[in-house]
Amino acid sequence: MCGAEAPTFDELFQNCRSSAVHLEMRDGYMKSDPAFIDWRAGQRIDPAARWPEWYEMVSRVTGRGVEVRRARIVSEPVSEYIRFEYEVTQGLNIAAGEEVRWLPRRRATGIALPGNDFWLFDESLVLINHFDGDGDSLEHELTTDPEVAKLCASAFETVWESGTAHEEYRPR
Repeated sequence: MCGAEAPTFDELFQNCRSSAVHLEMRDGYMKSDPAFIDWRAGQRIDPAARWPEWYEMVSRVTGRGVEVRRARIVSEPVSEYIRFEYEVTQGLNIAAGEEVRWLPRRRATGIALPGNDFWLFDESLVLINHFDGDGDSLEHELTTDPEVAKLCASAFETVWESGTAHEEYRPR
């Protein structure tokens, strides 16, 4: 999207008409996140209160009929960070209206996957997430390249169909 100012994440959701899907493929993100640190220390986390902006944004979008789905490819046994994500998913993602599925990495071998996590909006606008080796966000890349969107849509749908609903998945 050369020449245009990139929309904010909130604007991407506001402008979304039918679907927003997110594929996560890392076993750890932002290990310096205060919520993760508090969780590791044994503090109770109220996800909707901890991330009210996310909760409100997703609730607003799903409330107007946009389908928001998230699929996570995870190594098993799961990392400590994935266990944290699993424990906050019901109170944040699911409560806000997202659908979430989990796919053990061993079952993802035959799936053609892009090299990075991404969000795909309305099957045509891809927000690619670039992270460093420790899982900290480096930058976001926005593209409307039809081939990239097609790869991301195909990868997501294959992971989704192979995954287990959050309510049924038990991390090991």
